Amino acid sequence: MTGKLDGKVAIITGASSGIGEATAFALAAEGAKVAIAARRTERLDALAKRIEASGGQALPIVTDITDEAQVNHLVQKTKVELGHVDILVNNAGIGVFGTIDTGNPADWRRAFDVNVLGVLYAIHAVLPLLKAQKSGHIVNISSVDGRIAQAGAGVYSATKWGVNALSEALRQEVSKDNIRVTIIEPGLVDTPFIDLISDPITKQLSEEQLKTITPLQSEDIARAIIYAVTQPEHVNVNEILIRSTTEDN
Repeated sequence: MTGKLDGKVAIITGASSGIGEATAFALAAEGAKVAIAARRTERLDALAKRIEASGGQALPIVTDITDEAQVNHLVQKTKVELGHVDILVNNAGIGVFGTIDTGNPADWRRAFDVNVLGVLYAIHAVLPLLKAQKSGHIVNISSVDGRIAQAGAGVYSATKWGVNALSEALRQEVSKDNIRVTIIEPGLVDTPFIDLISDPITKQLSEEQLKTITPLQSEDIARAIIYAVTQPEHVNVNEILIRSTTEDN
C-alpha cells in the first residue's frame, strides 16, 4: 500500500475490533506500517493477514494495556521491528455504565486502569522516541461522554474527561518538541463495544437507541483519524467531536 503516510509507523491499541481495527486498516491503506496491539491473539493475527493481503505491513503484538511492562514492550518491539514510531493511537477502552449507587468499585478501578492509566502508560513509553526525533502524533480516543456527563454513565464519563484533560495538558507540554496531540470524541458507534456493557438497563437503552438513529460506523472514526494525522506538520487538529446526524444528545 502507498499513500499519504508512506514511511510512517503507527501503533494502535485496542486493534482487534471496532474503531481500532478500522483505524489500523485505514492507516495501512495510506502506507503506514502498523503495530497492532490487543489481548486477543486470533483477531490480531487475522487483521494482520488482511492488511498484508492488501499490500500493507502489520506487526501484531499481544498487549494488555493495563500492564505497564507489556506496554513498554509494545513500544520497544515496534521500534526494533519497524524502525521507529511516528503515530500512537490510544484506542483501547472499556465501558462501565449504570448508576453510581448500584455500581461495583471493582468495575470502576478496571475502567480507570484501561481508559486512563493505559493511555498514560502508552504515552509515557512512546514520548522519549518522539522527543528524540522531534516529531510525532498522539491520538487519544475519548468520547462525547468526555464532554457531556449523563446519568448512568458517570464513571465512564469521568474516565473520558480524564483523557481529555491529560490530552490538553500533554499538548501544551510537547508542542515545543513538534509533537501533535489529537482528541477524537465519537458519539454512538455501532461496534462490539455495546456488547460489553454489563448493566442490563443501559445496554437495553443503547440497543434501542441504535434502532432509532443511523449510528456511526468504525470506518467513520478511522477517516477522522486519517484526516488529523495527514495534515501538514504545522497543523495540529486538537479535537474532533463526531456524532451521527440523527443523534440528539
